Formats: sequence, structure tokens, C-alpha cells
Amino acid sequence: MEWVTMTGKTVEEATEMALEQLGVASDEADVEVLEEPRSGLFGRTRGEARIRARVRPAEVRPKRDNRRRRSNDGGPQRNGDGKQQNRRESASSSSRQRQNQSKTGSEQKGSRKMDDNENRGEPVDPALVGEAAVAFMDGLAKAFGSEATVELDQDGTELEVRVRGSDLGLMVGPGGRTLTAVQDLARVAAQRRLGDHETHLRVDVAGYRERRKASLEAFARKIAGQVRESGKALAIEPMASPDRKVIHDVLSSEEGVSTRSEGEDPNRRVIVSPA
Repeated sequence: MEWVTMTGKTVEEATEMALEQLGVASDEADVEVLEEPRSGLFGRTRGEARIRARVRPAEVRPKRDNRRRRSNDGGPQRNGDGKQQNRRESASSSSRQRQNQSKTGSEQKGSRKMDDNENRGEPVDPALVGEAAVAFMDGLAKAFGSEATVELDQDGTELEVRVRGSDLGLMVGPGGRTLTAVQDLARVAAQRRLGDHETHLRVDVAGYRERRKASLEAFARKIAGQVRESGKALAIEPMASPDRKVIHDVLSSEEGVSTRSEGEDPNRRVIVSPA
């Protein structure tokens, strides 16, 4: 979904550089021409071509049924009674092992849960968590060499730390990936260090999250329109959990489409399907 912008002497040159950066072929990308070179005197051209491109949302392929075919009598095809018996015994043994492992895992999880509950202790004042997060982000901004101000917006246990200033791009990173890592560090420095389990802490830098949210909402509605028109499901490129939530939220009120997430992080993506 992320657009990349490229310039070149010609539209073809700029497009080729964009495809190389995205790592896809021309038929796997959406390309928009933003500006073309202008014709000048004596057949010369003035200015540069400027385009933007992104990986095209992929249609969802139907899942293939790879289960072993069964014989006409409804039972598995056999290569001999002895081999069939061995397979049944092996399956039975594997089942018992999985049951024992499941019990052991459940006991361990139960023990860890009890330990966590015992270690939680008294609730931590959300204001203290906010102050710790602000102090951490202030120090981090200075470490990045940025002139910035850090503010806290608190609504009960909902905390948002906003960093404003100049030269903050490095703290955001491509697609907000650095910002996601920074937010995780702030949570460690504030919530985990103080033993807090109640607050919900978010970090925004240079208003990126608000701009990102608006962009994702517009993109989601565009994808919904394509799905309604084609009647085919589309898979959006992998996204972080907060971005996937924006897609799910905005399309929950759109008629004619439904959403679900598939895959494992960091490759988990939203599938938009006809309803």
C-alpha cells in the first residue's frame, strides 16, 4: 500500500527505478504519472519526469484441498493390512504424546499466570507512567539530535505522548516502522519498569499517526469499492497491528464487504472480501 515517488529523465526511467525499489515487475504494481518532462526549444526537454508507484493489492486465490483422496468405500486407500496397522499404531502413539505435552504446557501456563498475578501488586498511578514516558521520549529526541517538545495527553488510563518539532523523520522511519519500535521502547521504559498493567500507552511523532490514519481510511474505502465492483477478494500488503485495526474499523461500516486478517506477523495482512 505504501507509495514510493521517483524522478528521472523520462517516465520510463523513473518507473524502472520505482519497480526496482519495490522489488516487483511492472504488472504487479500501480504506477501514476505525477509530472512529465516539458518540450523545449529545438526538440530539447525541460524538467524531469516524476511518478509514484506501489505494490498492487493481490486477488485472494481460493485454497486448494490437498487432503488425501479416499476410496469409494469411504475409507483410506490401503497398501496392505500390515502397513495400515502400523500407521494406526503410530498415529495413536503420536496422539498420546500430544495430549501429554498439552497437559504439561497447560500446567506451565497456569503456573506462570499465577506468578504474574502475584507480582502485579497495587495499581500504578497512570500519571507516573505518563511522566516516565515523556522523560524517555524527551531524552530519545535529544539523542536523535532533534529540537522537539514532548507533550502528554491523558484520559484516565489512556495515555498518548506526542513529540513535535523539526527533523523528526528518523524517529518515524519508512512506513512508521521506527516509530513502532520507539513506542515499544517507551512502553518498556515506562509501563514495564514501573510494573504497570492498566494503562494503554501510545506514542506519536510529528503527527504521523493522524496522517497515516487518514491515508489508510481513504485507501480502505478505495479497496472496498474495487471489491464490490469486481466481486473478488483483495489482499492488502502486510501491515502492523495498529494499521490493520484502522482498516477493520473503517470497513466495518462499509456495505457489501467484510474483512479478516491472515498470516503471522510481520507478514499478517488484511483480506477484504465481498459480503
